[in-house]
Amino acid sequence: MKNTGGISLGDMLKEKGQLSDDIINTSYISDLKVNDVKDVEGKVLSKRLQTTKDGKEFLLFTLGDKTGTLRAIDWFNASKNNEKINIGDIIRLRGKIVVFDSRLQLNVDKDSEIKILKEDEIDPEKFIKSSSKDVEYLKNELYAIIDSIKDIDIKNLLTYMFIKDKKFIKQFFDSPAAISVHHAYKHGLLEHTVDVAKLCISISENYIDIVQKDILIAGALLHDIGKIREYKITPAGIEKTDEGELIGHIALGTNMVIEAAKKVNNMPSEKLEQILHMIVSHHGELEWGSPIVPKTIEAFILHFADNLSSKVEQVRNHIEESNNKDWTDYNKNLGRKIKITKLEDK
Repeated sequence: MKNTGGISLGDMLKEKGQLSDDIINTSYISDLKVNDVKDVEGKVLSKRLQTTKDGKEFLLFTLGDKTGTLRAIDWFNASKNNEKINIGDIIRLRGKIVVFDSRLQLNVDKDSEIKILKEDEIDPEKFIKSSSKDVEYLKNELYAIIDSIKDIDIKNLLTYMFIKDKKFIKQFFDSPAAISVHHAYKHGLLEHTVDVAKLCISISENYIDIVQKDILIAGALLHDIGKIREYKITPAGIEKTDEGELIGHIALGTNMVIEAAKKVNNMPSEKLEQILHMIVSHHGELEWGSPIVPKTIEAFILHFADNLSSKVEQVRNHIEESNNKDWTDYNKNLGRKIKITKLEDK
């Protein structure tokens, strides 16, 4: 489905005075073709200064934007440019697109001056992906899930946070769910949260004799809300905030729910404790970042639903980015290659 999220990120940042009107239009990496000679912009994802057998230095680096990655090589100013650029910089340079080792490569021009772009010179639309899902549809799914809750205490809490708290809901709708691993794009947190909630609802139907469905839904909708303060979107990409680095989304989200519960009349402490337990334990294991392991059936289900949503998204992205037909390349996060399977046409 097509994203219908309204105002573009570029327009939003221009309104805030964070973006210059004098941005140079350059091609997306996915649009580059063999023999193109043009200016290219990209984020430096890796770099390595190397030497040939004959002792000639060259700089091998990788550029990326939201559409893909591009290997680049500089034979002329390798040492100088290795000192000049850093991983994470957004740069503009000129070169020719060639094919090397069965993939596109940018050969940097001899006279090309690598320019490190300032924040207000960067077009964020080039570097920040948005959810491919229809954002309005995702919002309606979220509201329908909240509307389905029968427990009045839980419904009041979720209604306050997701409907009445306008500042929170705006941040929640726009936030990414991560920097790189899964749902790492604008509206990613909304997409991931709805996905986890739907998984939890489906699982609860299979265990109606033991699962508190409304408690489980609350945990699913609230488990990652701290990410609205853990991450920020800048023209150069998704970055961690200071409080994201120092505190993290689990503690931030826990405090946000505690503060919201104070504004909801007569929220029973036992229900609140169970919801908070799901938030602090949803990573599942201490070594995965949870301060405590799941100790209720609802917390167990939430952990596995959260993990499933994350893993499926990682596999989907890895397959989509692969140029292979049968197997993907090795993926470090997944710890394996993935067999590429196709849905049969019906």
